[in-house]
Amino acid sequence: MKVIAYQGEPGAYSEMASLNYFGAKKIRLSPSVTFDSVFKKVSTGEADYGVVPIENSLYGSVFETYDLLLNYTLKIIGELNLQIHHYLLGKENYKISQIKRVYSHPQALGQCSKFLTKLKNTEVIPEYDTAGAAKIVAGLEEPVAAIASKNAAEKYKLKVISSNIQNEKKNFTRFLVISSKGVEAPVKDTKTSICFDLVSTPGSLFRALSVFALRDIDLTKIESRPKPAKTFQYLFYVDLKGSLNDKKVVNALNHLKEISNSVRILGSYGIGKTFVS
Repeated sequence: MKVIAYQGEPGAYSEMASLNYFGAKKIRLSPSVTFDSVFKKVSTGEADYGVVPIENSLYGSVFETYDLLLNYTLKIIGELNLQIHHYLLGKENYKISQIKRVYSHPQALGQCSKFLTKLKNTEVIPEYDTAGAAKIVAGLEEPVAAIASKNAAEKYKLKVISSNIQNEKKNFTRFLVISSKGVEAPVKDTKTSICFDLVSTPGSLFRALSVFALRDIDLTKIESRPKPAKTFQYLFYVDLKGSLNDKKVVNALNHLKEISNSVRILGSYGIGKTFVS
């Protein structure tokens, strides 16, 4: 039986992503308090795979995941996109005007910022997880609420006070599937993720990106992160269409290695499907 680690409590969106990707049969889910613990479980063999969010269409990148991809030697072996619907949950059907506090993960709070600005005299409290916030609310008798999934409402016996409170209806989170072992990427509909470190000289980023443009390779995501111990210097993460089986991708990466301090291949994997939460 495969063990799948994810960040959060039962009812978390990462749990839903795990079930959508692997299916409910022949797997055991391993809830984890932090993203680091997910990576650690996979790295030590306690879990076979990990499922972690990397970016949200409304609130942007999950920077901690980017940093952990570099800190560990794990491979990205898959991805999926989950359409996120947020719900305001309470122990009772409180009126919104009665709610004293709202708990949720910072990403969910950001995705529901327009709704939250309309609340009067309500304290917004960041928590480690959306389902964890629902679990906290289930244990309190006060008029408080959590922003979480409908699954979390069912698991912790909470009532839906308000539905679909995210800023936009089209709200998607992209999740990565990580493993200690790489997999053979499919021939078609493939994506490759890399991280590279450039010499800090004028035009260095332009030259780095040109190795892909010259070969008509589509870049689907570019992200920069601060370089540890190097003030105001950055590492660059890139997702590109194509696999390590594509000659033009291999040539581009070889070219990039010639003009970079280092290039690390984080994984080559099939482009993810979209699911609804």
